[in-house]
Amino acid sequence: MTEFLVNPTLAHQWCNDNRNNGKSIGYIPTMGALHKGHLSLVDRSIKENDLTCVSIFVNPLQFNSTQDLEKYPQDIHQDLQLLNDHRCDMVYSGRLEDFFPEHQDPAAITPSFNASAISGLEADYRPGHLEGVQAIVEKLFLTVGSCRAYFGEKDYQQCFLVREIAAWIGNIEVVICPTIREPSGLAMSSRNQRLSAKGRDLANKLHESLKAADQAWRRGQTQPAELENIMHEVLDIEGIDIEYVAIRSPDYWTASTPRGAIDTAQALVAATIDGVRLIDNMRLGAA
Repeated sequence: MTEFLVNPTLAHQWCNDNRNNGKSIGYIPTMGALHKGHLSLVDRSIKENDLTCVSIFVNPLQFNSTQDLEKYPQDIHQDLQLLNDHRCDMVYSGRLEDFFPEHQDPAAITPSFNASAISGLEADYRPGHLEGVQAIVEKLFLTVGSCRAYFGEKDYQQCFLVREIAAWIGNIEVVICPTIREPSGLAMSSRNQRLSAKGRDLANKLHESLKAADQAWRRGQTQPAELENIMHEVLDIEGIDIEYVAIRSPDYWTASTPRGAIDTAQALVAATIDGVRLIDNMRLGAA
């Protein structure tokens, strides 16, 4: 039976008590508005651990737009029902002050160390976003303690960041899971709820741009600049505001596009459609 919405203090105690009783813990941090992508992480955690817990917290620190924060979809009652149906064992949440009682001013909340993943792409287009992610993930990890933590690959740069945080804290294994997609190929996201029917059609172009780069890669194109041009051509449509297309190494994070032919590549894209910011990525040439 799911423990419904305990606070961070009780969540910390629950995790400690169960670990002391020899139980392994899987953990999925979310901002709610759960969809099949989130639930796939829950299902995997349940298979791989004795107990699974989920946090639901819309973190204001990672929104560099007040309007974006206000429009972020929330349905806590549906989220809890879904988690109960999927046999999640514990759900916790709280207010910003519950996670950062030492700070009365949110502006004073900063990460504990300088993470190398906070450079380029998301850091350039969403100033302060990744710092906000890092600050809350540190607290969320410390609340749960030793665990396996599950994240979706859709937030690719964030995956590098959470690995750095886990290494800094210690005793946390980060498990990166494949992006779950709609039948059209659109990466599942809570933000998709805000798209109009026309916007959804346009949003499918993000995945098409990644597939175009993948097809070119399979034909032998290994120049990052040429692959990025191919993606731009697919996305050059009225109604799609491209923020970036980029080719990065799948093995380490760097703030710049590699020069010359490369052996492995991850294609990334970010764009705004219907006022909704969407991101996606794909490993080129993957089986």
